[in-house]
Amino acid sequence: MTELEEKIKAKIPGPDTGIEIKHSLCAICSPGHHCGVDCYVKDGKIIRVEGTPEHPYNHGHLCTKGSALRNAVYREDRINPPLRRVGQRGEGKFEPISWDEAYQTIAQKLNEVKEQYGPNSVAFLSGYCKWYRPILHRFAHVFGSVNFGTDDSTCSAAMVIANKVTAGTGAGPDMAHANTFLGWNFDGYYSAHLSVLGVQKLKERGGKVIIIDIRQTPASRNLADIFLQINPGTDGALALGMAKLIIDNGWADMDYVEKYTYGFEQYKALADQYPLDKVARITGLDPNDIYEATKLYATNGPACTNFSASALVHHINGFNSYRAIFCLTALTGNFDRAGGNVPNPATYLHKPAGFKMREHEFRSDRYPGGVERIGAERFPLWNAQFDELQGMDLLRQLEEDKPYPVRAIFALGMNAKMYPQTDDLLRAMKDKLDFFVDTDVYMTMTAKYADIVLPACTSVERSELKAYQGGYLFYTKPAIQPLYESRSDVDILCDLARLMNLDDEYLQKGYEASLDWMMEGCGLTVADLKKSDLPVKVPAAKWPAEPGKCLRDGFKTPTGKFEFYSTAIAAIDPKYGLDPLPSYYDSLADQNDEQTRENYPFYLCTGARLAHAIHSRAHETPWLRSLRPEPTCEINPEDGKRLGLKEGGSVELYSPYGSIRVKVKYTHKIKPGVIMMLHGYTEANVNLLIGRDHLDPYSGFPGFKGMRCNIRNVQEG
Repeated sequence: MTELEEKIKAKIPGPDTGIEIKHSLCAICSPGHHCGVDCYVKDGKIIRVEGTPEHPYNHGHLCTKGSALRNAVYREDRINPPLRRVGQRGEGKFEPISWDEAYQTIAQKLNEVKEQYGPNSVAFLSGYCKWYRPILHRFAHVFGSVNFGTDDSTCSAAMVIANKVTAGTGAGPDMAHANTFLGWNFDGYYSAHLSVLGVQKLKERGGKVIIIDIRQTPASRNLADIFLQINPGTDGALALGMAKLIIDNGWADMDYVEKYTYGFEQYKALADQYPLDKVARITGLDPNDIYEATKLYATNGPACTNFSASALVHHINGFNSYRAIFCLTALTGNFDRAGGNVPNPATYLHKPAGFKMREHEFRSDRYPGGVERIGAERFPLWNAQFDELQGMDLLRQLEEDKPYPVRAIFALGMNAKMYPQTDDLLRAMKDKLDFFVDTDVYMTMTAKYADIVLPACTSVERSELKAYQGGYLFYTKPAIQPLYESRSDVDILCDLARLMNLDDEYLQKGYEASLDWMMEGCGLTVADLKKSDLPVKVPAAKWPAEPGKCLRDGFKTPTGKFEFYSTAIAAIDPKYGLDPLPSYYDSLADQNDEQTRENYPFYLCTGARLAHAIHSRAHETPWLRSLRPEPTCEINPEDGKRLGLKEGGSVELYSPYGSIRVKVKYTHKIKPGVIMMLHGYTEANVNLLIGRDHLDPYSGFPGFKGMRCNIRNVQEG
């Protein structure tokens, strides 16, 4: 008996229970935090889920969401057979059909749109789960369409682009060698739960922690030596004010700046516009607190910084605010140095693991070209730096048919709730699309608008490839057979590629052959990975990332340096007004007329994390929904009492664009004048309140975390 088998036997209660423990992963927090899980299986059904102690990533730990994985797998709203719409779009009336009939219909309809309007009139879209995306991306291009898009239109891509145009790469915090941790919008207790351990270890060895957030959080209470509760949307002003303090007080690493950076004099002139008193007024912070936090960060080095992939960039000034924060790492000499932020390029699906795979080549080497992707004209920086359409321009193109019509959507897990003014998008899809197919695990609001709905299986019912930090690859095995008639997303894509006779040997051969091509050179094959029930160390992996490569070999920017002044942004047509410097402007700049301020006096911030929810993915899972049964907004008691709002009572939350009805909760964790609302609910979709054109001009990202709103009581019942 192997050591692993002995451990498994020890965990099973009794020798003849008929229970097997099968290793899999939890895909709720896609893509970065796929924790290993042990599924206790009896008679083909999962009866218990625990974290895998031997897993090199989560070491047996599971968050609240992962602990509810079994409950998610057996939800009653799982899609069963393939379905064909028989009612109006959005009614949710369908009839069951066979897989063969579904496939034939999809192939016929997509080819009809291709023949009548051209292949680019078919958009291929993905929702939150990312594991199948290289296959879908290649499928779109082989079909002939330039229009592949994902939730990256509102997720991590703005950060990726900002990193690219500033330093040529992103860089993660080197917690193990840092003396100071700057946790900008960091709350590892609610998001990326394993990251808390690194901060705790830093504090145990005497390190210091600065937390900057708009609300009090477990991280600010438990970890922070200095906590700055900043006004929402003013992060860029604070970063520029910190830069001025660092320069004026001689805390900058000028040797580093002179040798490794570009555009310092212009950057310094920008920072000079943000003296301490001005920054304090904008941010709502005490000037002494700003000074002390800046001094600690700049003088108690090495110092590393946490960067949020979404929260910071979900403002219409978010892209440049992120860049302003990012620039502090170079100003203090903490970029690409031990204990600072060390470049560690993504290996696979946004996850760095210390080795290279050919994912990008697989996705993009069949790019058909010929026309511009959706959003290219409106958001030229996005288009130049990222190989997907910008979905925030989809609604406009559906309505205007310019520069060409979009008449079909092929989607895997499309989530219309991620789009501002969601109802407008659904209305356009209803009126303008000739055909819409959606594949999902559950019957979502979006799937109800589809002509064909295909049932996908969950992570415990399929095999998939996952890369992990530390230099690991994991090819999972199904813990249970796919429920009902559900199938793996990649099997669906490859089945269709064969039926449609798409000219691509890898899609024809299937998922595993495609993975082998992408993995070539790392020292392992899918067959090798299949021999193990746990992640396998990759021979070619180098982990942890060694600092100094950019400093030694040059940065992957046009100047070969860290660019305070971005030459890539400067190359964009001046008519777009994009500033190569990380300038600051108001996150409510498009809503600052006197009448709007008077009618909508509150600052609405959406999407703040809770331990049991992430986007739309957990609201209908019974165990998790029970932790907060009703959609609820949070307001400071000072505001609530002034307006006569009863805690727990029903209120209407409204903006210039729409309204929703929710419950109200008092909290001292946020400042007066701010309202916080979790997104993703179908019955209270807060994105109805976000303007469709309330977008960052650099990235196209919506200002989800900055919208004017108001609140009032409504009658119960």
